[in-house]
This record gives sequence, C-alpha cells and structure tokens, in this order.
Amino acid sequence: MTIAFYTLAAFILALGVLVVSTKNTVHAVLFLVANFLCVAMLYVLLQAEFLAVIQVLVYAGGIVVLYLFVVMLVNLKRGPETHVDPRRRDRMGLLIGGAVLAEFVAILLYGFAPRATGAAPAAAAPGVGNVEQVGWSLYVDYLVPFEVASILLLVAMIGAIVLAKKEP
Repeated sequence: MTIAFYTLAAFILALGVLVVSTKNTVHAVLFLVANFLCVAMLYVLLQAEFLAVIQVLVYAGGIVVLYLFVVMLVNLKRGPETHVDPRRRDRMGLLIGGAVLAEFVAILLYGFAPRATGAAPAAAAPGVGNVEQVGWSLYVDYLVPFEVASILLLVAMIGAIVLAKKEP
C-alpha cells in the first residue's frame, strides 16, 4: 500500500509538472486528465470510493471538457488587441473586485474566529458511510466556503457568457 501511494504521488507530481511546462495547450489538458485520474486512484487507495467517482465525473469529465472548449475557442496565435472598448467599466470592475476581496477577508475572519458554542462537534456514528461524512462536513462545517465557491462559479459563468456574446 505504501509503494502504491508513493508511486501515485510521483505520477501526480510528474503530470503536474508536465501540465505547466508543456507548450501545447491540448497536451497540457490531456496531462491534466491523467493527473485527475491518478488522484482518483489515490482516493480509491484511501478507501474513499465516492470521492474517486466524483473526481472522475466532475473533474476528469466535466471540467476538462470545459478546458478543451476554451482552448479550442480562444485563438492563441493571435496577438493582443490594440482596440480599447469605450464601454469598458473600470470603476465597476474595481468595485466588484473590492467586494469579492472583502468577502474573502470576511470568510477568513469567520473561519479563524473562535466558536461561541460550548458543545463539542458530534463524532460520526460507526455505521455512517463515506458519503454521509462528506455531506455532513460540506453542509455543516464548511457551509460558508461552499456557498462562496458557488457564488464565484456563478460569477465566472456570467463572465464567460458576457465574453462569448456576439456584439449587437
């Protein structure tokens, strides 16, 4: 088991280096898929089968398809644009960026603040499985970071729609 762990760790590190060092973006995405699959194998080795399946479905499936879509959509051979859009809203961007920064600071302060409750967190029942532990941890212990991640993904999705929109 230890040999398998160190072998998978070496593959994960090597594939990570290949992702950031390769010149071809499609090859980088393929190395990323292999990296995600190695991480899923690591989850199986640690007896977290649910996380392994989620790793394959969400990351190696969905996220990598989005990466490939962006790589194929963006023309990387073209030089930077010299035209400046007169409708650009610099102040609005600074305002929204400041709001997101304030949100991150609030999350950090919330995360490191001492808890007011005197009760100790309940231990997982002996019959509770891996899925229940992940759900409990995600929706109770890490609710605020989970909600922030969902807001950031929503903002990224709206930004992608605005960028991909054709000019009227």
